[in-house]
Amino acid sequence: MATRAASLWHDLVRRSRAGSLSLETTALLVGAAFFSVGFVVSLPLFWGRELDIAGAWSIGAYAAVGGAVVAILSVLLGRVVVRRGRIAAQADGLTMRDDRLRWYDTAAITLAYAATALLGWSGIAALLELSFADAPVYDFPGAILVAVAFALTAYVCFLSAASLTPMMLSLVLAIFLVVGAFASMLTATDRHWWRDNLSALGMASNDSAWIFNGTLIVAGVIVTTVSRYATAGLPVADPQQKRGRHYVRIGMILMGIFLTCVGVFPVDAFFIVHNTVATGMAVAFAAVVIALPWLLPSISRVFVGMGYVYVAVIVLLGIFFATGYYNLTAVELIAAILIFSWIIVFLRAADDVQSQPATENAVEQQPAV
Repeated sequence: MATRAASLWHDLVRRSRAGSLSLETTALLVGAAFFSVGFVVSLPLFWGRELDIAGAWSIGAYAAVGGAVVAILSVLLGRVVVRRGRIAAQADGLTMRDDRLRWYDTAAITLAYAATALLGWSGIAALLELSFADAPVYDFPGAILVAVAFALTAYVCFLSAASLTPMMLSLVLAIFLVVGAFASMLTATDRHWWRDNLSALGMASNDSAWIFNGTLIVAGVIVTTVSRYATAGLPVADPQQKRGRHYVRIGMILMGIFLTCVGVFPVDAFFIVHNTVATGMAVAFAAVVIALPWLLPSISRVFVGMGYVYVAVIVLLGIFFATGYYNLTAVELIAAILIFSWIIVFLRAADDVQSQPATENAVEQQPAV
Protein backbone atom coordinates (compact mmCIF):
# COMPACT_ATOMS: atom_id res chain seq x y z
CA MET A 1 0.00 0.00 0.00
CA ALA A 2 2.80 2.41 0.87
CA THR A 3 4.53 1.54 -2.41
CA ARG A 4 1.33 2.25 -4.31
CA ALA A 5 0.97 5.64 -2.58
CA ALA A 6 4.57 6.53 -3.40
CA SER A 7 4.00 5.54 -7.03
CA LEU A 8 0.85 7.68 -7.28
CA TRP A 9 2.64 10.66 -5.75
CA HIS A 10 5.63 10.24 -8.10
CA ASP A 11 3.30 10.13 -11.08
CA LEU A 12 1.51 13.26 -9.84
CA VAL A 13 4.75 15.22 -9.53
CA ARG A 14 6.11 14.01 -12.88
CA ARG A 15 2.96 14.79 -14.84
CA SER A 16 2.30 18.12 -13.08
CA ARG A 17 5.79 19.28 -14.08
CA ALA A 18 4.93 18.47 -17.65
CA GLY A 19 1.66 20.45 -17.33
CA SER A 20 -0.39 17.53 -18.65
CA LEU A 21 -2.72 17.03 -15.70
CA SER A 22 -6.19 18.51 -15.57
CA LEU A 23 -7.44 20.03 -12.34
CA GLU A 24 -9.93 17.21 -11.74
CA THR A 25 -7.34 14.49 -12.35
CA THR A 26 -4.85 16.16 -10.04
CA ALA A 27 -7.45 16.47 -7.29
CA LEU A 28 -8.33 12.78 -7.63
CA LEU A 29 -4.66 11.80 -7.39
CA VAL A 30 -4.21 13.98 -4.31
CA GLY A 31 -7.26 12.37 -2.72
CA ALA A 32 -5.95 8.88 -3.58
CA ALA A 33 -2.56 9.71 -2.05
CA PHE A 34 -4.12 10.88 1.22
CA PHE A 35 -6.42 7.84 1.25
CA SER A 36 -3.37 5.56 1.08
CA VAL A 37 -1.49 7.53 3.73
CA GLY A 38 -4.53 7.60 6.01
CA PHE A 39 -5.06 3.85 5.76
CA VAL A 40 -1.39 2.95 6.23
CA VAL A 41 -1.06 5.18 9.31
CA SER A 42 -4.45 4.35 10.86
CA LEU A 43 -4.44 0.57 10.60
CA PRO A 44 -1.47 0.00 12.98
CA LEU A 45 -2.90 2.54 15.43
CA PHE A 46 -6.32 0.89 15.45
CA TRP A 47 -5.18 -2.75 15.29
CA GLY A 48 -6.79 -4.93 17.93
CA ARG A 49 -8.88 -2.11 19.38
CA GLU A 50 -12.58 -1.26 19.54
CA LEU A 51 -13.07 2.45 18.97
CA ASP A 52 -15.88 4.79 19.96
CA ILE A 53 -17.52 6.80 17.20
CA ALA A 54 -17.25 10.16 19.00
CA GLY A 55 -15.58 11.55 22.09
CA ALA A 56 -12.01 11.67 23.32
CA TRP A 57 -9.62 9.28 21.51
CA SER A 58 -12.44 8.16 19.24
CA ILE A 59 -12.41 7.54 15.51
CA GLY A 60 -14.33 10.79 15.08
CA ALA A 61 -11.71 12.79 16.97
CA TYR A 62 -8.95 11.11 14.97
CA ALA A 63 -10.68 11.89 11.66
CA ALA A 64 -11.38 15.49 12.71
CA VAL A 65 -7.83 16.34 13.80
CA GLY A 66 -6.28 14.43 10.92
CA GLY A 67 -8.75 16.00 8.52
CA ALA A 68 -7.69 19.47 9.65
CA VAL A 69 -4.05 18.62 8.95
CA VAL A 70 -4.97 17.14 5.56
CA ALA A 71 -6.96 20.30 4.76
CA ILE A 72 -3.97 22.51 5.49
CA LEU A 73 -1.63 20.43 3.35
CA SER A 74 -4.15 20.15 0.49
CA VAL A 75 -4.89 23.88 0.37
CA LEU A 76 -1.21 24.80 0.42
CA LEU A 77 -0.48 22.19 -2.25
CA GLY A 78 -3.30 23.56 -4.40
CA ARG A 79 -2.02 27.11 -4.14
CA VAL A 80 1.58 26.07 -4.88
CA VAL A 81 0.53 24.05 -7.94
CA VAL A 82 -1.55 26.95 -9.28
CA ARG A 83 1.15 29.53 -8.64
CA ARG A 84 3.71 27.49 -10.56
CA GLY A 85 1.31 26.90 -13.44
CA ARG A 86 1.39 23.12 -13.10
CA ILE A 87 -2.26 22.51 -14.04
CA ALA A 88 -3.48 22.43 -17.59
CA ALA A 89 -6.28 24.82 -18.61
CA GLN A 90 -9.77 23.35 -18.30
CA ALA A 91 -12.06 22.62 -21.21
CA ASP A 92 -14.66 25.11 -19.98
CA GLY A 93 -12.26 28.01 -20.41
CA LEU A 94 -11.13 28.25 -16.80
CA THR A 95 -7.53 29.40 -16.67
CA MET A 96 -5.32 28.87 -13.67
CA ARG A 97 -3.60 32.21 -13.25
CA ASP A 98 -0.64 33.20 -11.10
CA ASP A 99 -1.33 33.77 -7.42
CA ARG A 100 -1.20 37.23 -5.87
CA LEU A 101 -2.76 36.50 -2.48
CA ARG A 102 -0.95 38.05 0.45
CA TRP A 103 0.51 35.65 2.99
CA TYR A 104 -2.07 36.53 5.66
CA ASP A 105 -4.88 36.03 3.13
CA THR A 106 -3.61 32.55 2.38
CA ALA A 107 -3.15 31.84 6.10
CA ALA A 108 -6.73 32.90 6.91
CA ILE A 109 -8.19 30.87 4.04
CA THR A 110 -6.15 27.82 5.02
CA LEU A 111 -7.27 28.13 8.64
CA ALA A 112 -10.88 28.40 7.46
CA TYR A 113 -10.59 25.14 5.52
CA ALA A 114 -8.85 23.41 8.44
CA ALA A 115 -11.37 24.62 11.00
CA THR A 116 -14.27 23.60 8.76
CA ALA A 117 -12.80 20.11 8.39
CA LEU A 118 -12.16 19.84 12.13
CA LEU A 119 -15.61 20.99 13.19
CA GLY A 120 -17.38 19.29 10.30
CA TRP A 121 -16.00 15.81 10.95
CA SER A 122 -16.53 16.26 14.68
CA GLY A 123 -20.16 17.12 14.06
CA ILE A 124 -20.67 14.17 11.72
CA ALA A 125 -19.13 11.85 14.32
CA ALA A 126 -21.44 13.24 17.00
CA LEU A 127 -24.49 12.63 14.82
CA LEU A 128 -23.34 9.09 14.01
CA GLU A 129 -22.79 8.44 17.71
CA LEU A 130 -26.42 9.37 18.37
CA SER A 131 -27.59 7.26 15.42
CA PHE A 132 -25.57 4.15 16.38
CA ALA A 133 -25.79 4.22 20.17
CA ASP A 134 -23.00 2.22 21.90
CA ALA A 135 -21.85 0.71 18.58
CA PRO A 136 -18.09 -0.06 18.46
CA VAL A 137 -15.87 0.47 15.42
CA TYR A 138 -13.30 -2.26 14.71
CA ASP A 139 -9.77 -1.73 13.50
CA PHE A 140 -9.97 -2.49 9.75
CA PRO A 141 -13.27 -0.69 8.95
CA GLY A 142 -12.14 2.16 11.21
CA ALA A 143 -8.97 2.60 9.16
CA ILE A 144 -11.03 2.56 5.96
CA LEU A 145 -13.42 5.21 7.29
CA VAL A 146 -10.58 7.49 8.35
CA ALA A 147 -8.87 7.03 4.99
CA VAL A 148 -12.10 7.98 3.20
CA ALA A 149 -12.45 11.07 5.40
CA PHE A 150 -8.88 12.10 4.58
CA ALA A 151 -9.37 11.46 0.86
CA LEU A 152 -12.62 13.43 0.69
CA THR A 153 -11.11 16.32 2.65
CA ALA A 154 -8.04 16.40 0.41
CA TYR A 155 -10.09 16.24 -2.79
CA VAL A 156 -12.48 19.04 -1.83
CA CYS A 157 -9.83 21.32 -0.32
CA PHE A 158 -7.34 20.90 -3.16
CA LEU A 159 -9.99 21.37 -5.84
CA SER A 160 -11.45 24.53 -4.31
CA ALA A 161 -8.04 26.01 -3.42
CA ALA A 162 -6.73 25.42 -6.94
CA SER A 163 -9.76 27.17 -8.48
CA LEU A 164 -10.05 29.93 -5.91
CA THR A 165 -12.16 32.92 -6.99
CA PRO A 166 -14.07 35.61 -5.10
CA MET A 167 -17.23 33.52 -5.51
CA MET A 168 -15.45 30.45 -4.13
CA LEU A 169 -14.20 32.53 -1.21
CA SER A 170 -17.77 33.59 -0.48
CA LEU A 171 -18.85 29.94 -0.35
CA VAL A 172 -15.92 29.11 1.94
CA LEU A 173 -16.95 32.02 4.16
CA ALA A 174 -20.58 30.90 4.29
CA ILE A 175 -19.77 27.26 5.09
CA PHE A 176 -17.15 28.26 7.64
CA LEU A 177 -19.52 30.61 9.46
CA VAL A 178 -22.34 28.05 9.54
CA VAL A 179 -20.10 25.24 10.81
CA GLY A 180 -18.40 27.49 13.37
CA ALA A 181 -21.67 28.93 14.66
CA PHE A 182 -23.34 25.55 15.12
CA ALA A 183 -20.22 24.06 16.69
CA SER A 184 -20.04 26.87 19.25
CA MET A 185 -23.75 26.53 20.03
CA LEU A 186 -23.52 22.76 20.51
CA THR A 187 -20.47 23.00 22.79
CA ALA A 188 -21.66 25.94 24.88
CA THR A 189 -21.42 25.28 28.63
CA ASP A 190 -24.45 27.47 29.29
CA ARG A 191 -27.32 25.77 27.47
CA HIS A 192 -29.42 28.93 27.85
CA TRP A 193 -26.85 31.31 26.38
CA TRP A 194 -29.51 32.57 23.96
CA ARG A 195 -31.28 34.35 26.81
CA ASP A 196 -28.44 36.89 26.90
CA ASN A 197 -27.11 37.58 23.40
CA LEU A 198 -25.23 35.94 20.54
CA SER A 199 -21.91 37.18 21.91
CA ALA A 200 -22.46 35.12 25.05
CA LEU A 201 -21.04 32.20 23.07
CA GLY A 202 -17.68 33.98 23.17
CA MET A 203 -17.59 34.47 26.93
CA ALA A 204 -14.79 32.79 28.87
CA SER A 205 -17.37 30.83 30.90
CA ASN A 206 -18.31 28.83 27.78
CA ASP A 207 -16.26 25.98 26.35
CA SER A 208 -17.33 27.28 22.97
CA ALA A 209 -15.57 30.63 23.42
CA TRP A 210 -12.47 29.73 21.40
CA ILE A 211 -14.61 28.33 18.57
CA PHE A 212 -16.91 31.35 18.42
CA ASN A 213 -14.20 34.00 18.72
CA GLY A 214 -11.84 32.17 16.38
CA THR A 215 -14.59 31.85 13.78
CA LEU A 216 -15.22 35.60 13.86
CA ILE A 217 -11.53 36.46 13.64
CA VAL A 218 -10.81 34.25 10.64
CA ALA A 219 -14.10 35.22 8.96
CA GLY A 220 -13.20 38.90 9.33
CA VAL A 221 -9.91 38.38 7.52
CA ILE A 222 -11.70 36.46 4.76
CA VAL A 223 -14.20 39.32 4.35
CA THR A 224 -11.35 41.79 3.80
CA THR A 225 -9.82 39.43 1.23
CA VAL A 226 -13.13 38.95 -0.57
CA SER A 227 -13.75 42.71 -0.57
CA ARG A 228 -10.50 43.47 -2.33
CA TYR A 229 -10.93 40.93 -5.10
CA ALA A 230 -14.67 41.43 -5.54
CA THR A 231 -14.30 45.16 -6.25
CA ALA A 232 -11.04 45.09 -8.24
CA GLY A 233 -12.68 44.24 -11.57
CA LEU A 234 -15.73 46.49 -11.34
CA PRO A 235 -15.92 48.72 -14.47
CA VAL A 236 -15.34 52.46 -14.02
CA ALA A 237 -16.04 55.02 -16.75
CA ASP A 238 -14.58 58.09 -15.02
CA PRO A 239 -12.47 59.07 -11.97
CA GLN A 240 -15.59 59.66 -9.88
CA GLN A 241 -16.75 56.05 -10.35
CA LYS A 242 -13.24 54.88 -9.55
CA ARG A 243 -13.43 56.75 -6.24
CA GLY A 244 -16.85 55.23 -5.63
CA ARG A 245 -15.47 51.74 -6.13
CA HIS A 246 -12.64 52.61 -3.74
CA TYR A 247 -15.14 53.74 -1.08
CA VAL A 248 -17.15 50.52 -1.44
CA ARG A 249 -13.97 48.52 -0.97
CA ILE A 250 -13.07 50.54 2.13
CA GLY A 251 -16.55 50.04 3.57
CA MET A 252 -16.42 46.27 3.12
CA ILE A 253 -12.88 46.09 4.51
CA LEU A 254 -14.12 48.01 7.56
CA MET A 255 -16.86 45.41 8.00
CA GLY A 256 -14.20 42.71 7.98
CA ILE A 257 -12.01 44.58 10.47
CA PHE A 258 -14.94 45.19 12.81
CA LEU A 259 -15.94 41.53 12.57
CA THR A 260 -12.41 40.49 13.51
CA CYS A 261 -12.44 42.87 16.47
CA VAL A 262 -15.74 41.37 17.69
CA GLY A 263 -13.87 38.08 18.09
CA VAL A 264 -10.69 39.66 19.49
CA PHE A 265 -12.58 41.54 22.22
CA PRO A 266 -15.07 39.19 23.98
CA VAL A 267 -18.10 40.87 25.47
CA ASP A 268 -17.43 39.75 29.05
CA ALA A 269 -13.88 41.17 29.09
CA PHE A 270 -14.23 44.18 26.78
CA PHE A 271 -17.89 45.18 26.99
CA ILE A 272 -17.61 48.72 25.59
CA VAL A 273 -15.09 47.88 22.87
CA HIS A 274 -17.04 44.78 21.83
CA ASN A 275 -20.33 46.65 21.49
CA THR A 276 -18.61 49.55 19.69
CA VAL A 277 -17.06 47.39 16.98
CA ALA A 278 -20.25 45.31 16.61
CA THR A 279 -22.24 48.53 16.10
CA GLY A 280 -19.53 49.82 13.77
CA MET A 281 -19.97 46.80 11.53
CA ALA A 282 -23.71 47.42 11.25
CA VAL A 283 -23.13 51.12 10.54
CA ALA A 284 -20.52 50.36 7.86
CA PHE A 285 -22.93 47.91 6.25
CA ALA A 286 -25.78 50.42 6.22
CA ALA A 287 -23.53 53.16 4.81
CA VAL A 288 -22.31 50.97 1.94
CA VAL A 289 -25.82 49.77 1.09
CA ILE A 290 -27.39 53.24 1.14
CA ALA A 291 -24.61 54.88 -0.91
CA LEU A 292 -24.17 51.98 -3.34
CA PRO A 293 -26.24 53.36 -6.28
CA TRP A 294 -24.19 56.58 -6.23
CA LEU A 295 -20.85 54.89 -5.67
CA LEU A 296 -21.42 52.11 -8.23
CA PRO A 297 -24.02 53.23 -10.80
CA SER A 298 -23.48 50.05 -12.83
CA ILE A 299 -24.63 47.74 -10.03
CA SER A 300 -27.97 45.98 -10.43
CA ARG A 301 -30.95 48.04 -9.24
CA VAL A 302 -32.61 44.87 -7.99
CA PHE A 303 -29.59 44.21 -5.79
CA VAL A 304 -29.68 47.79 -4.52
CA GLY A 305 -33.35 47.40 -3.62
CA MET A 306 -32.58 44.15 -1.80
CA GLY A 307 -29.96 45.96 0.26
CA TYR A 308 -32.44 48.67 1.23
CA VAL A 309 -34.89 46.00 2.36
CA TYR A 310 -32.15 44.40 4.47
CA VAL A 311 -31.31 47.70 6.16
CA ALA A 312 -35.01 48.37 6.81
CA VAL A 313 -35.42 44.93 8.40
CA ILE A 314 -32.40 45.50 10.67
CA VAL A 315 -33.81 48.87 11.77
CA LEU A 316 -37.18 47.22 12.43
CA LEU A 317 -35.45 44.53 14.50
CA GLY A 318 -33.78 47.28 16.54
CA ILE A 319 -37.18 48.79 17.24
CA PHE A 320 -38.55 45.40 18.29
CA PHE A 321 -35.63 44.99 20.69
CA ALA A 322 -36.07 48.49 22.13
CA THR A 323 -39.75 47.79 22.81
CA GLY A 324 -39.01 44.38 24.36
CA TYR A 325 -40.70 42.37 21.61
CA TYR A 326 -37.48 40.59 20.58
CA ASN A 327 -34.48 39.70 22.69
CA LEU A 328 -30.99 40.72 21.65
CA THR A 329 -30.03 37.25 20.43
CA ALA A 330 -32.78 37.21 17.82
CA VAL A 331 -31.82 40.69 16.60
CA GLU A 332 -28.10 39.83 16.35
CA LEU A 333 -28.68 36.48 14.68
CA ILE A 334 -31.04 37.79 12.00
CA ALA A 335 -28.87 40.86 11.38
CA ALA A 336 -25.77 38.69 10.99
CA ILE A 337 -27.56 36.42 8.50
CA LEU A 338 -28.73 39.43 6.48
CA ILE A 339 -25.31 41.10 6.41
CA PHE A 340 -23.40 38.00 5.38
CA SER A 341 -25.98 36.96 2.80
CA TRP A 342 -25.71 40.48 1.33
CA ILE A 343 -21.93 40.14 1.08
CA ILE A 344 -22.27 36.79 -0.71
CA VAL A 345 -24.89 38.11 -3.15
CA PHE A 346 -22.77 41.25 -3.72
CA LEU A 347 -19.98 39.03 -5.03
CA ARG A 348 -22.37 37.52 -7.55
CA ALA A 349 -23.71 40.95 -8.55
CA ALA A 350 -20.18 42.30 -8.95
CA ASP A 351 -19.24 39.29 -11.08
CA ASP A 352 -22.28 39.95 -13.29
CA VAL A 353 -21.22 43.58 -13.76
CA GLN A 354 -17.68 42.53 -14.66
CA SER A 355 -18.98 40.18 -17.36
CA GLN A 356 -20.76 43.02 -19.16
CA PRO A 357 -19.01 44.71 -22.11
CA ALA A 358 -16.80 47.63 -21.15
CA THR A 359 -14.33 49.90 -22.91
CA GLU A 360 -10.75 48.81 -22.96
CA ASN A 361 -9.53 51.40 -20.50
CA ALA A 362 -12.60 51.44 -18.28
CA VAL A 363 -11.88 48.27 -16.41
CA GLU A 364 -9.08 47.77 -13.96
CA GLN A 365 -7.72 44.28 -14.38
CA GLN A 366 -8.89 42.02 -11.58
CA PRO A 367 -6.01 40.41 -9.76
CA ALA A 368 -5.85 36.67 -9.81
CA VAL A 369 -6.83 34.94 -6.64
